[in-house]
Amino acid sequence: MKLVSPGEAAANTNDVSDKAGEDFVRIGEMAKKYGVTLRTLRFYEDKGLLNPQRDGSTRLYTRRDRARLKLILLGRKVGFSLRDVKQMMDLYDPTGSNTKQLRLALDKSEKQLARLQKQRALIDDAINELSNSMAAVRQLLSERSAPQASVAG
Repeated sequence: MKLVSPGEAAANTNDVSDKAGEDFVRIGEMAKKYGVTLRTLRFYEDKGLLNPQRDGSTRLYTRRDRARLKLILLGRKVGFSLRDVKQMMDLYDPTGSNTKQLRLALDKSEKQLARLQKQRALIDDAINELSNSMAAVRQLLSERSAPQASVAG
C-alpha cells in the first residue's frame, strides 16, 4: 500500500513513496496492524529500535521498520529485554554473512530458554501446591458442611 495524500492522488504522483519505490505506512496503521499503541511505537523510536522516515511531523514506516517491529514484538514475547533485541538487530548487515548476529542471537536464546524452563518449573510447583491446598479446603468444607445439612434436614 503506497501512502498517497489527497493532493497527490489528484495529481497522480507520490513523491514520498517513489523515493525508494517503497510502501509507507503511517503510525496509526502501523499500531493497528501490530496491536501496539502509538506511544509504544514512539518509545521504540526513542530507543533507536525503529527509525521511521518523516514527512513533516508524520512518521512513515517502511518494510524494514515493519520487519524490525515484528522482531521486537517476538523478542518481547519470548522475554528478551529491549536492550537484547536492539543488540541483536544492530548487528544485522544486509551485505554480510551475519554470523556474529546469529551467534549472539543463539547465545541469548539459549540463556532465555533456560530462564523460561526454570520459570516453568517454579510455576508447575506453584500450581501443584495451590491445587493440593484447594483439594484440602474442599475436603474440609465438605466434612464441615455435611453434618450441618443432616441436622438442618
